[in-house]
Amino acid sequence: MTTIATSKIQDLLDFIDSSPSPWHAVATSAEKLINAGFIAINESESWQLETGGRYFVSRGGSSIIAFVIGQNSLSASGFNMVGAHTDSPSLRLKPHAAFSSDHLIRIGVEIYGSPILATFADRDLSIAGRVNVRTGQGFETRLVKFDEPMLRLPNLAIHMNREVNENGLKFNKQTELPLLFGEIKDATQAEDKFLGQIANHLNIEVKNIINFELNVFDTQKGIIWGANKEFIANSQLDNLASCHAALSALLANKKPKTTAICALFDHEEVGSESAPGASGSFLADILDRISISLKLEKEEKLRALANSFFISADMAHAFHPNHPASYEPCHHVYINNGPVIKTNANQRYATNADSAARFIRLCEQTGVPYQQYTHRTDLGCGSTIGPIVASRLGVPSVDVGSPMWAMHSIRESAGVLDHAYMTAVLSTYFNQ
Repeated sequence: MTTIATSKIQDLLDFIDSSPSPWHAVATSAEKLINAGFIAINESESWQLETGGRYFVSRGGSSIIAFVIGQNSLSASGFNMVGAHTDSPSLRLKPHAAFSSDHLIRIGVEIYGSPILATFADRDLSIAGRVNVRTGQGFETRLVKFDEPMLRLPNLAIHMNREVNENGLKFNKQTELPLLFGEIKDATQAEDKFLGQIANHLNIEVKNIINFELNVFDTQKGIIWGANKEFIANSQLDNLASCHAALSALLANKKPKTTAICALFDHEEVGSESAPGASGSFLADILDRISISLKLEKEEKLRALANSFFISADMAHAFHPNHPASYEPCHHVYINNGPVIKTNANQRYATNADSAARFIRLCEQTGVPYQQYTHRTDLGCGSTIGPIVASRLGVPSVDVGSPMWAMHSIRESAGVLDHAYMTAVLSTYFNQ
């Protein structure tokens, strides 16, 4: 592996390890942007944008859009946009999460998205997210992340589940997913003991906790593995790897000719139907605000959209040699063989021949390989933010991603070179 690829991949692993929830992913992204000279702006304030200006705005604390005003006329060159998502399949804590059972404190969870539930068993789990804290002026939101393991989902011994290796590990979503938190003698104190941990972490009193949004994460940090250190393993590669690639590409270009936009959305894993989601108005609002600030007439703004392009960056399914029957025979894609262009005739992906050709040319200009993927016809295909943004904005779009194994596992794997390839081609795109 090259030194450049290795340095990029370690930065990715650090980015993921610092971002165990969508709110942390936005905070980590904002820190990178501020360190690179980007200016934080607020949707509730008046905007005064300048050519060459570098800005970012967040919505709901879990989505963020960063942009650089290009040197070229906006109506003539449009917007070069890349989108990804900050959320990953996980377990989310219920509002009244802690309860007692058989002298143990258990934590009730809901399933967020479609994680591979079996992969949560026997892992060193903890919690991260946001907590609303009562203040004299109302409330404020604070991020919380427990680095040490706090929770566990122990397997049932094989002596009581003799057919687990034949039938697979399955959990009843209501009765068998509550996580073990600790021992307790007084059953009435379960919630107080749990909230006490959060209060101590934030250095506040329990009574000042209004509510929270917390998810479960694996405390094991990301690693580089393989005979030649060519692979990586971490949680949330889907889709923080794409977020990191898009953000890195934007940061690498100081003065793009075309206005460059990096949009990282929450709630993709559950359909994107939310204010900070790709189905919401966030991106359209930002494009409107940019156009208004630059004093574009309506026709000029529509011309800008007509000259724009959107790259939906989400991870792709690498071929797994142990399960060849799960893949379309003529569309195997491989780890460390370059970005994947994803196509679906029923528009589960936004790719068409023209948008694919445009991305292929970007790969050729960058000097990186590329691959093409379509799902087996007899298997249901996942979707992305690509078709959503394409239909909302009327902008030509392509769906691409780096290949990976074990998508939606709590521990996913991908390639070192692929992340460098994706970052490089997106940098070429933003440099236009």
